[in-house]
Amino acid sequence: MLKAISATRYIFTVLLMSLLSVIGVAHAEQKQQVGNFDIHYMALNSTFITPQVAKTYGIERSGYNGLVNITVLNTQLPDNPAVEVEISGIANNLIDARMNLDFKEIREGNAIYYIAEVPFRDDQEVNFTVAIKYTNQLNTTIKFKQKFYVE
Repeated sequence: MLKAISATRYIFTVLLMSLLSVIGVAHAEQKQQVGNFDIHYMALNSTFITPQVAKTYGIERSGYNGLVNITVLNTQLPDNPAVEVEISGIANNLIDARMNLDFKEIREGNAIYYIAEVPFRDDQEVNFTVAIKYTNQLNTTIKFKQKFYVE
């Protein structure tokens, strides 16, 4: 059972990194540099992940459910390690319907991801505002938009 969970987590990590690279190429890199930190972010439809990965992490996999993924890397240290941050956020659509983002921390070896779910309607643009804090070294807010489509 432990090997199956580790394999699932590995697959999830590989999937997210693959999606980051594909989305980065397709939509320009989704990263903000703030001081000594790189903040990587993306939003995607939850159907991009497998049912097994969704079950492992308690994610509702649906054509009407999106995922937000945030990772913060410390570029001042060798190998740019991921750091554990305090994170909160809000998603809102064009008619200003707001929803608090409930981030879950996922750790895979040295990787740390923060994942939140966000419901959407077809062809809907969602605005994200995410506050990130790391000790007294990082205290910032990032904003980005993502258009979602029902699959």
